[in-house]
Amino acid sequence: MKLSARNVVPGKVVAIQKGATTAHVRIEIAGGQVLTSSITNEAVDELGLTVGGPAYAVIKASDVLVAVD
Repeated sequence: MKLSARNVVPGKVVAIQKGATTAHVRIEIAGGQVLTSSITNEAVDELGLTVGGPAYAVIKASDVLVAVD
């Protein structure tokens, strides 16, 4: 698989919470950090995602927001 995105982070699925149409998938990456992605239930099924299984978090953003207190 080749992607134009440069931020591809390997990890392990630690939770999948399906809703009516959308699922929240939590992926644990290096250092114990957890990323959460909202994807369709159909995508979860097509990708064969399972808790404990490997997955990549692919991050492609057109905007980066910066904030301070």
